[in-house]
Amino acid sequence: RAMAAGFGEGAPLSGSSAERYQVLLHVDADTLASEGQQGRSELEDGTRVAAETSRRHTCDGAVVTVGRGPDGSVLSAGRRTRTISPALRRALEARDCGCRFPGCGLRFTDAHHVRHWADGGETSLENLLLLCRHHHRLVHEQGWRIELWRSGTGQTDQPAFVDPKGQTHTGYRRVPPQLPPDPVASLIEDTSGRGADPGFSTAGARWKREADIPDRVYLRAAEALG
Repeated sequence: RAMAAGFGEGAPLSGSSAERYQVLLHVDADTLASEGQQGRSELEDGTRVAAETSRRHTCDGAVVTVGRGPDGSVLSAGRRTRTISPALRRALEARDCGCRFPGCGLRFTDAHHVRHWADGGETSLENLLLLCRHHHRLVHEQGWRIELWRSGTGQTDQPAFVDPKGQTHTGYRRVPPQLPPDPVASLIEDTSGRGADPGFSTAGARWKREADIPDRVYLRAAEALG
C-alpha cells in the first residue's frame, strides 16, 4: 500500500503501479559467470551487490538483456523474460513439493540452477531444484555446493549438499507424521499414561511468584478475565 501511494503525501509517482513493486539489479554478463571478471553488480541507486548474490537472484527472476556501446551508452534492450517459465515452475513444484535441502521441505521457495545458466547450465528439470530462501543463500553465499546423484536411467535420484568443510549431507524431504483421527485426545491419553494429568492450564504462562497465589483466588481471577 505504501508503494502504491508513493511513500507519503506529495511523493512523486513514476511508472505503472506494477513497476513500483520491483527491485532492479544491474549486473554484467561476465560477473554472473563463475569464472568471469568482476564487473558491474549493483542496485539501481548504485549500491554494490556481491556477485554471488546476483547469481542467486538471477537463478529465478525476470531478466532483460541490455546492449551497450564501448562508451557505456545503451544501444538496445531486449524483452523481459522469466528465467523460470510458469509451466516449468509448476513442474518443479509438482516434483519437489518444497525445499529439497535435507529435512527442510518449506513450501516458499526459489528455483535454483545447479549449474547456473550464465555458465551454460540448462533451464530444465534435470538442472533445477527448489530451495527455500535460507538454503538458497547457503548454496550461493556461504560456500555450500550441490552434487546431483543420478540413477542408471539418467534421471535425478537425489541432491547431495556439500558444506564448506567437505561433508556431504543427503536425505529425502521430511515426511509429515501420520496423525490419528483425534490427535488431541490421543496426545492427552498418551500423556496421562506417562503419569501426568494435563488440564486446561497446563500450557498457560506462569509468572514470577504466581505459584504463591492460592488456587481458589487464581481460578476466580482467571474466570473473571474470561
